[in-house]
Amino acid sequence: MRISVVGCGYLGAVHAACMAKLGHEVVGIDVDERKIAELSAASAPFYEPGLEELLRDVQETGRLSFTTDMSAAAGSEVHFVCVGTPQKKGENGADLTFVDAATAALLPYLQPGNVVVGKSTVPVGTAARLEALVLDREPEAHLVWNPEFLREGHAVADTLRPDRLVYGVASGSEDHAAVTILDEVYASTLSTGTPRLVTDHPTAELVKTAANSFLATKISFINAMAEVCEAAGADVTRLADAIGMDDRIGRKFLHAGIGFGGGCLPKDIRAFMARAGELGADQALTFLREVDAINMRRRTRVVELTRELCGGGLLGKKITVLGAAFKPNSDDVRDSPALSIAAQLQLQGAVVTVTDPKALSNAAKRFPELQYEPDLDAALANSDALLLLTEWQEYRDMDPYATRMAVTTPRILDGRNVLDAGKWRAAGWTYRGLGRP
Repeated sequence: MRISVVGCGYLGAVHAACMAKLGHEVVGIDVDERKIAELSAASAPFYEPGLEELLRDVQETGRLSFTTDMSAAAGSEVHFVCVGTPQKKGENGADLTFVDAATAALLPYLQPGNVVVGKSTVPVGTAARLEALVLDREPEAHLVWNPEFLREGHAVADTLRPDRLVYGVASGSEDHAAVTILDEVYASTLSTGTPRLVTDHPTAELVKTAANSFLATKISFINAMAEVCEAAGADVTRLADAIGMDDRIGRKFLHAGIGFGGGCLPKDIRAFMARAGELGADQALTFLREVDAINMRRRTRVVELTRELCGGGLLGKKITVLGAAFKPNSDDVRDSPALSIAAQLQLQGAVVTVTDPKALSNAAKRFPELQYEPDLDAALANSDALLLLTEWQEYRDMDPYATRMAVTTPRILDGRNVLDAGKWRAAGWTYRGLGRP
């Protein structure tokens, strides 16, 4: 099929490449000339494992191209809208500027039978509003909401082999004409047994925000338990193991640490609360305020623990922060708890050096006042304390005996509870985890 993908950021670039991999003829469209130039040269503008190899493979087939010219969408049967919905400045709600602009720019090129497919995470009610614009321009076109469920670091696999597909159509019926067309788009995915659910527009819009809110709640729950464990002398990792054996609960996302960040969970739960308030259902989501508050409190707690680790004072202490990205296998530093903690430590007088395998250039744009060191050995040199804040594998694999030789004082705060505490203590380190005795 001929497909256009409007918006070639993280979601759009991955989606365009994967649709071409599935055999479709795809054009990716974006207003950012630099981004389009990089993608056209099979170079990803961000770090995502496997994406550049995929871009090279599919561009060699001639099925994938990129352009800044919206008219390239003409002739496509399906148009995916994959632009960002950031948090509004000074507000909790989602900024729909890019979604509205992308849809408006697409309207002149719609033809009868075309399907506009929204993949962006939007407040419930957006699809109905955009469908009215689409039908006003082309009465025989369709609008579907098809939420994405990508995990950064696993986005290619999550697109090619998703755990479910959700189609939101106006009627909520399997008989809707757009359902047949989307089934053709995802034919190879569906052939492997991927579950497919057809809903109405509001339900489809709520799926992503509800899923993110649940995951955020689970993370904040175990972090709240970490606070209790610290007060009681218990071990939150063993607590999580025990309750995770209950198949009603499960062990995934029960990892106490410095909390969540990134471009999705924080802004999505805030936008969800804002939209619920607009709908008069704000009381239903008041618990998300505490989820957000627990998450932000983790950052302050790490600063306090670092001060304790350094003997009660931070002034002049050389602190090495291992990790700048909000999660491993990504260069995304949006709302990164690691960077937030590094900045707070520096404000309180510490001499902070941040290292990360992929995210330093993005980190320097957000926090130019911090010191960055790409070489791990140089970052470790003469450190008074190490803070493992992003669990890259190379940090998890550090040898505590060899690492001890590089630092001034062997002190480490494991902000992700991924190190073997006994092994590090045996090597002479003062080890501190979160919610662990």
